[in-house]
Amino acid sequence: MKESTGKITMKGTPLTLLGSELKVGDPAPDFELVANDLSFVRLSSFRGKTIIIASVPSLDTSVCDLETRRFNEEAIKLGQDVQILTISMDLPFAQKRWCGSAGVDRVITLSDHREAAFGNAYGVLIKELRLLARAVFVLDREHRIRYIQVVREVTDEPDYDAVLQAVHKLL
Repeated sequence: MKESTGKITMKGTPLTLLGSELKVGDPAPDFELVANDLSFVRLSSFRGKTIIIASVPSLDTSVCDLETRRFNEEAIKLGQDVQILTISMDLPFAQKRWCGSAGVDRVITLSDHREAAFGNAYGVLIKELRLLARAVFVLDREHRIRYIQVVREVTDEPDYDAVLQAVHKLL
């Protein structure tokens, strides 16, 4: 498995990312993850929509909480042609509990806890923690990657304006 060091840090400490390094223009790898109701969801089931995929370490941390709430607010403004997915290693039960308490109903949270299929396919699995790095991928309607933001410091929020600008170019 490919390893990449020095691309991200946590509180200044360098971490190792596992998996493929994707580039803008690449087809987005399909994946199968677990939804809050324990059903299986594939990326391919969202074909025809512009997709924002936000990977986060854990919804139970303050930065991930802020980020997912912000994307939930943006989802309302972006409309039905855009689907936002937040993916973490949190168990589906924890994601469901968090969504209920946070009032998040526009973002779909998916769990990569079983096989780290998303983390490995998108190159955002943190070796030292078995958590996902904070990253955002924007996919066009054909699910080609049109924008990638891997947040260098895991405890920082993404650049929302850059993500939204990338999405608006596709609409």
